[in-house]
Amino acid sequence: MKGKVELTGMEFHAKHGCLEIEQLVENLFIVDFSGVYDMGAAVAGDDLRHAVNYAAIYDIVAEEMGRSRNLLEHLCASIVGRIAEEFPQLDSFSVKVSKQRPPVDGIAAWSSVSIDWPYEQ
Repeated sequence: MKGKVELTGMEFHAKHGCLEIEQLVENLFIVDFSGVYDMGAAVAGDDLRHAVNYAAIYDIVAEEMGRSRNLLEHLCASIVGRIAEEFPQLDSFSVKVSKQRPPVDGIAAWSSVSIDWPYEQ
C-alpha cells in the first residue's frame, strides 16, 4: 500500500546566502518534505519501526539548516542526500527550501528551491 508522508512548514532562522549581510543576519527559512513509500507494514502493525519517522527527517533538516551555505540549491541538495541515505525505503520524495524576503532589487516575499528524488536528468 503506497502512501505519502509529509512534514511541511518547518521553520528555521539561519544564515544562508551569497551576500555578506546574509551571512551576518539570520533570515526565516521554511522547509517542506513530502515522500512516498510502501506503508503496508506500518498500516498493519502500528509500529514506528515500519514507518518513515518524520521526527528523524526533522532532525536531518535542522542539522543541515545549521550549516551556513551560499546557495539554496546546495543546501537543498544536502538535505536530499541525507534523507536518501537514511531512508532507503522511500520510493520518491521532494524537499523545498524557501527563504523569506530574498535580497532582490524589488519586492519578493519568498525565493524557493525544490529538488525531487530520485534525480531525473
